[in-house]
Amino acid sequence: MCGRFALAATGEEVAAHYELAEVPFIAPRYNIAPTQPVAAVRLSRNGARELTHFQWGLIPSWSKDPAMGSKLINARAETAADKPAFRAAFKRRRCLIPATGFYEWQQLGKGKQPMYIRAAGSGLLSLAGLWEVWHAPDGGELETCTILTTLPNTLMEPIHNRMPVILEPDDYSMWLDPTTEADQLNHLLRPFAPEGLSAYPVSTAVNRVQNDSEVCIAPLAQA
Repeated sequence: MCGRFALAATGEEVAAHYELAEVPFIAPRYNIAPTQPVAAVRLSRNGARELTHFQWGLIPSWSKDPAMGSKLINARAETAADKPAFRAAFKRRRCLIPATGFYEWQQLGKGKQPMYIRAAGSGLLSLAGLWEVWHAPDGGELETCTILTTLPNTLMEPIHNRMPVILEPDDYSMWLDPTTEADQLNHLLRPFAPEGLSAYPVSTAVNRVQNDSEVCIAPLAQA
């Protein structure tokens, strides 16, 4: 699964990477957790890429209980197109979730070691996401999202049995375009090339959601 990640890029870096018309304000985040707001890139109604924010944890439009979102922070890429909770979003509401890295907890003996996984040589990673609109009984709207996961690559295998789907820049347009049919996207839902990532242990500071500083991503020896 993917349950924590970081986004420490500047607004200028994000705007340049995703070819946004406007430079967004982005505060550095080092320990983004479920139910919190996350930055995401989607297509606006006029077809341009825009940066917005979703609550992390997808609430299906038909759900009567918004608490359902806390259980749907991830969607398995192998089944998302068919699952009732994700089917509609997979068909027409896809997004990119910018990250400078994500965390996984590796089982070591009786304990778990938090690991930070980032792009080799740093830079932005684009996690494949789905978004949905939930209509509250009082008439309000809440936009939420989930992160797609897939099988691990060889770098991730010793760490965890799942990893987020990470897309290449050449694939952004196809993924975001709501006219792209779901069966045309299968080749994108693959493990990311292991040589494109690096991983290292970090301190257990990341275990506490309240900790949101560079300490979370510091290599263990320096934490």
